[in-house]
Amino acid sequence: MGSAPASDDVRPRSGGMHLPPTVQTAVKLLIVGHFAVGKTTFVGALSEIRPLRTEEVMTQAGALVDDLAGTRDKTTTTVALDFGRLTLNDALVLYLFGTPGQQRFTELWQDMTRGALGALVLADTRRLEQSFEVMGVLEELGLPYAVALNEFDDATEHGLDEVREALDLLPSTPLVRCDARDRVSSTEALIALVEYLLTRTGELEHA
Repeated sequence: MGSAPASDDVRPRSGGMHLPPTVQTAVKLLIVGHFAVGKTTFVGALSEIRPLRTEEVMTQAGALVDDLAGTRDKTTTTVALDFGRLTLNDALVLYLFGTPGQQRFTELWQDMTRGALGALVLADTRRLEQSFEVMGVLEELGLPYAVALNEFDDATEHGLDEVREALDLLPSTPLVRCDARDRVSSTEALIALVEYLLTRTGELEHA
């Protein structure tokens, strides 16, 4: 992916560690997806505080077990988590936990689902099949999710209906496009997830 396109910020970054006193609700969300799909970039683009990253330089040993197809320029990988914070409005703050994408870290991010309200699955249309395991784990854990197609510069564009069918998503599961480098685009993807979670919460309360 190239440099981030210019865009207007959704809201100014706070530049500080402290939340506004008006915040009443904090929500934990996971940013998940397969290896090299853009999770670290996504969290970094959104976080209003300096994001916590646990990236390490990729080694030859890792190259033997990680699928590097389509990621020839990738030199680092997340080995624990990415953490960021986004104050969505005066009353709501989102805590973002980006998970490692490699299969060997699946047990780690399963533990990270505790206390999470939902997950945003980043997907790459060049490697859609690699999203099935991620979505399968979320479904086993009963964690609701939305899917955001991270639009890489060299990816062929596919219609959302075509992608929905390929991923075998339920009609109610949100599917949106985003550019993980762009703050506005990434925020819109998160809003789609939050709106979906609020709808599900309302349905459960009236069930």
